[in-house]
Amino acid sequence: MQFANESALPCKLPTMEQRQLGQLGPVSALTLGGGGIGQVWGTTNREEARLTVLRAVEAGINLLDLAPLYGNGEAERVIGEAFDGSLPPGVRIETKCMLGTPPAAEVYDRLSHSLGESLARVRLDRVDALILHGHISTDAPSGATTRTNCELFRDAVVPAFQRLIEEGLIGSWGITGIGEPDAVIATLEDTPAPAVVQCITNVLDSPGGIQRFDGPARPREIIAAAAARGVGVLGIRAVQAGALVDSPDRELPPAEAADFARAAGFRELAREMNTTAAVLAHRYALSMPGVSSVVLGVKNREELEECLAAEASGPLSHEQIARIDASVR
Repeated sequence: MQFANESALPCKLPTMEQRQLGQLGPVSALTLGGGGIGQVWGTTNREEARLTVLRAVEAGINLLDLAPLYGNGEAERVIGEAFDGSLPPGVRIETKCMLGTPPAAEVYDRLSHSLGESLARVRLDRVDALILHGHISTDAPSGATTRTNCELFRDAVVPAFQRLIEEGLIGSWGITGIGEPDAVIATLEDTPAPAVVQCITNVLDSPGGIQRFDGPARPREIIAAAAARGVGVLGIRAVQAGALVDSPDRELPPAEAADFARAAGFRELAREMNTTAAVLAHRYALSMPGVSSVVLGVKNREELEECLAAEASGPLSHEQIARIDASVR
């Protein structure tokens, strides 16, 4: 697979640790997510979001993770405005599509239409990856909006993704690995396998309020299954939507509020280590085996700088990880 900007690599961006994202090649250890700049995680404004994007790229972040659902297209518009259709050398873009479980005959058209609108907003003619946004499920009924049935994914979604690659509109495809663990793992083990999977990476192993199934989420099993297939892993929810910070700047939903209470010992340990909970949470996610890059949900430059400091601090030791794990038991 070839990236739109691969001919320009290596780029003249500041040094940040580069990690192999499966068959997609090396990417920065941090990825800028679209949730923050799309105002999913609290209020910001277009100009601050744009400046945050520019600062991220200046700092060496070379992967941008977007989706139409991030602010009803706002995150994609920010990228379009920031670069006006001309990405800096080496910077790569991925976006998503929430498909659900429509009739098989409609799958390609829905993916193609969503992608076309995304490309218009980012002012590009292709993206490096298109990711299924939502849950892969064994029992998603016809007409489901956030869950995609395994059979439909195999028989209709994968061929549609492959067609979009052949048309030159995307470089690769991936999945969001927050669905039923057995269904996600089966998808990773299928052929062809996705190029990338987005996985929960936090000390609580918690998807919080986005979980749509009973039982444990088993994110570490999903990460291990991805690694076994050579699928790149993008870590998401490092701070579990505000549960792993010193003090939330917004009212937390019930699941995240419960996780915040559960993480009291984690915050105390962060204070003992003379750091913030957010920095420690990001260092933990970056230290998890099998994780290629951690997706940031920052909405402004101040939050971004905290994450950059976390990455610059390097991986945690085995002893530190053990103490962190013990703090939430």
